[in-house]
Amino acid sequence: MPLEKPNSRLLSTSILELKDELEERLEKCYNTVQSMLAGLSEREANDVLNSHVSKGLAQHEEVQLGLLFSVLVDPKSAAKSYRDMTLITRDGLNIVLTKANQIVYEKWLKINDAARTQIVWFCKELVRNNVMGADSVCQSLIRQISGGDVTPKNIWLAENMLDVFMEYRSWLEKNGSLAATVVYTYLRVIIDHGAQMFSHLRQREVELCVSILREKWSDCMTIGRDLIRLLQNVARIPDFEKLWKDILHNPTTLCPTFTGVLQLLHTRTSRKFLVARLTPDMENKLVFLISKVKFGQQKRYQDWFQRQYLSTPESQSLRCDIIRYICAVFHPSNELLCSDIIPRWAVIGWLLTTCTSNVAASDAKLALFYDWLLFDPERDSIMNIEPAILVMYHSMRPHPAITATLLDFLCRIMVNYCPMFSAQVKQGIYTSLKTIRDKRVLPSLSPLFDNSKLDRDLRSLLREHFTEFCSHEVVIKEDLSEKSLMEIDNRSNIGENHLSPLPGNMSDARFSDEDDDSPTTTEMPEFGKPKQEIEFVPIEEPTKVEPVDISEQLGQLSGDLRDLTAQLQSESDQELQCETIDRLMQAVIQEEEFDTDIAGPLAICLCQILSSQLNGTLLPDDVDDETIEDSIGRPLYVMFRFLSQMSEEDPRRQPLLLLLGEMYSKQPKIGYHLIYFLKVSKMNEEKMATYKDFCKSIDNKDLETCLLDDLKLCQEDDVRLFTFLIPDIYTHFPGIAIGNAKLIEMIVSCIDGTQLQELICQILQGHLTMFKNKETFLSVLNESLDWETIEQYFLWQLIAAHNIPVEHILPILPKLEYTSHAEAMTSILVLLKQESPAADLVRPILVRECKKSDYFAVSILKYWAQEHEDRLAELIFQQLTKLNGGTPKKRQRTGSSKKENPSVDQVLAHLDHMRQTCRNISFLNHENVQLALQQVQMTASEVQKTKYSDLLALAEDIEFQDIKTTRKLRGGRKGSNTSPKAQKIRKPAQEYTDSDSVSSEDEDMKPKAKKRKKPTPTVDDDSE
Repeated sequence: MPLEKPNSRLLSTSILELKDELEERLEKCYNTVQSMLAGLSEREANDVLNSHVSKGLAQHEEVQLGLLFSVLVDPKSAAKSYRDMTLITRDGLNIVLTKANQIVYEKWLKINDAARTQIVWFCKELVRNNVMGADSVCQSLIRQISGGDVTPKNIWLAENMLDVFMEYRSWLEKNGSLAATVVYTYLRVIIDHGAQMFSHLRQREVELCVSILREKWSDCMTIGRDLIRLLQNVARIPDFEKLWKDILHNPTTLCPTFTGVLQLLHTRTSRKFLVARLTPDMENKLVFLISKVKFGQQKRYQDWFQRQYLSTPESQSLRCDIIRYICAVFHPSNELLCSDIIPRWAVIGWLLTTCTSNVAASDAKLALFYDWLLFDPERDSIMNIEPAILVMYHSMRPHPAITATLLDFLCRIMVNYCPMFSAQVKQGIYTSLKTIRDKRVLPSLSPLFDNSKLDRDLRSLLREHFTEFCSHEVVIKEDLSEKSLMEIDNRSNIGENHLSPLPGNMSDARFSDEDDDSPTTTEMPEFGKPKQEIEFVPIEEPTKVEPVDISEQLGQLSGDLRDLTAQLQSESDQELQCETIDRLMQAVIQEEEFDTDIAGPLAICLCQILSSQLNGTLLPDDVDDETIEDSIGRPLYVMFRFLSQMSEEDPRRQPLLLLLGEMYSKQPKIGYHLIYFLKVSKMNEEKMATYKDFCKSIDNKDLETCLLDDLKLCQEDDVRLFTFLIPDIYTHFPGIAIGNAKLIEMIVSCIDGTQLQELICQILQGHLTMFKNKETFLSVLNESLDWETIEQYFLWQLIAAHNIPVEHILPILPKLEYTSHAEAMTSILVLLKQESPAADLVRPILVRECKKSDYFAVSILKYWAQEHEDRLAELIFQQLTKLNGGTPKKRQRTGSSKKENPSVDQVLAHLDHMRQTCRNISFLNHENVQLALQQVQMTASEVQKTKYSDLLALAEDIEFQDIKTTRKLRGGRKGSNTSPKAQKIRKPAQEYTDSDSVSSEDEDMKPKAKKRKKPTPTVDDDSE
């Protein structure tokens, strides 16, 4: 039966696609309305519709959606349907607007041309009638105007929406947010319409943008710094050139509060404008790529995206929109950052390497670094600048040209981007690099700026602009020939000698394609370590000693709050400061309306005044009661004491919590300072209750997030203090801390031997418990497998201090690889060495797959064979006899699963590995092992006999009759004709039977022996 194409009036669908559910619902409503109105006059139709919608919301929605469908698919009756829609609406057309936005947002690519025309007509009618919510439909439609797309359908939409905005200009100016989005959209697409065929459209777009910018500049300022970026792209157009002159030289003519370009560059671009430059379909595909696709599997998705959106010459300009979206809009969560999903920098690197236009490549690089130019940690997010530094860092080896061109671009925009503000741009880029270093985005910036793969001129340029971030300077002597060696000028105050291999390594830097470049890059950071500590010290000083003018914030305060804050600022004596801040806290709790408008400026003032205390060393070198008391005698801790002494029910605590919360948002170090105060202060109540209340008062953060963030910051600032706080963290926050892999990694990644010793002493004294139940402990072990070697060994030291049973550790054994997880396997070996062999310990070891290169099982088995020979032999005998059918009924009763018990092949493989690896194999001659091998030999398949022939050949030649006699005499009876050798073998077998105390097992084994009687002579004949 041939397939029939669905009869669709709204959407274009293929033969293979089912009819769209949304269209089906709209059409059903449309048919209902048409059946109601058939044969009626206009007056009668109006009465019927009003009567039907009065029955309820469902009927109202049904009629409205039916009329909407009529507007979209029936142009002849569209005006009448729109009139009826407005006459009978009960919700101001809210249902219709919501559904229209859904159609445009989700179905635009499938909507047929006639329906698209009707949607634009419908939008125009909404604007003409000044319907509330019409701007949302306009927003949805202009978002479908794709950048870098000059196809007829895209040009048609841009033209028609431009007609709407120009015709109803007065309405547009009343909607400031929409006006700003319209300007941002058309400023962006103007550069795509440079061809002669689009000249008329381009001129109309220019006129609209310039007129809105001049008349509604205050609304357009909300766009932020990206408005300057787009205006620079069109600066050579005469109308925009005139506008630029006013922006630079007469800014107040545009808006009285506008002070110039610098004001806009300091304003972060709102995400809604950056999102508006990607169509919904494009955004969905991009978000899927950077949130669902695993790193290493992204090529086919990138190829599809390239074919779909970036395949034409005009589409190259779209790359800067995508890069701005990735940097400033999509900020991955911590879980996503820690996963194996493709990182943002990898997608940006792909966009840069596949760019075919020099102009588009320059715009893309500017889009990448744009948030660096006037970066302010207080206003901007580090997530905006992180991708750029990671692209450069990770491209050093696979794509050194990308790193080189980005570094060169960074150097040049410092001076050339905005010459009149070059000092501010340079400071913004420096601030970006300092924040990157302080937040540990990269362990060090030196390998990036001192990379030997970079061109000599570029390295010289980098040292000229970023001396503070280089570990050393290279002085290039002009009179040297190409074969001469570079000299390293160590300009530090300490007299370090030059490393002798360095000149040779540096001379090799001219040949970036040589194989011996890689050692150079690994040695350079090591050389720079002593120098880094000296060079990095001045970088911290500006943030500590440069005062921030708080006169504006002081002006926002009034009465006692202003006077006491000003007095606190002028005081230099610590005791007087403490008294002043005590009175200030009294004034805060007495303030009738203490809200964020007051708390914000006051918090900024206090953070600035107390900055030296927040940035100084907190924990004394010699910890005793006197020094601890002195350490919390500072003004900051007066605030903490004031808060902690108030009862939880006291409503006056709320202003203090609000103030501390505002200070915390400006200076996160407040968090761990409060933890330190509560730890050392002598209060009888539950110590950390105040901190818990403090965390509850902070928006968008729970207790766990607050605690881990504060501890992470403390760890970065002062490891000694961090270690000092750890026991109390585990004591007072057991639900969060115990078994928390992130916290444990935080600990082991920063401590040294002395601090490890302190923690272990705390554990042994009973003051610190880091692990409790088996499940959380195993989750920590699983997480630790990817940590650094020293971190894992520190973890195992802490585990050993807790006396955790080895049985709790062994479940992780199957996951461990001998070569990949050496730290964990070594530590487990040491723990097993201290134990005596037992069934629960031997079983998981024998279950491990036997590999020639894996010496874990053979090592512990050999050790146990030396120290506990009889016990291990008995366990091996038990395993093999059970597996050979010795006690089948008992196995059923115990219910042990197949996964827990090793197979015959696994046991034999480990014994054979022992035979091949160990020099002394006397253990294999043990009576129990001999008897077990003899039984295996009688029941083994031919494949097993062939595979383990050398091992089975070690079994003593015992006649089958003697074995049978041994079994009969298990109950303790003796036979006069029993040989001494048979008695030796019989004794351990008797002990094993008695220990099981199951009489039926003897009966089960007798038939087995009779069945094996037949092949026995063959075995004996072979041995003879």
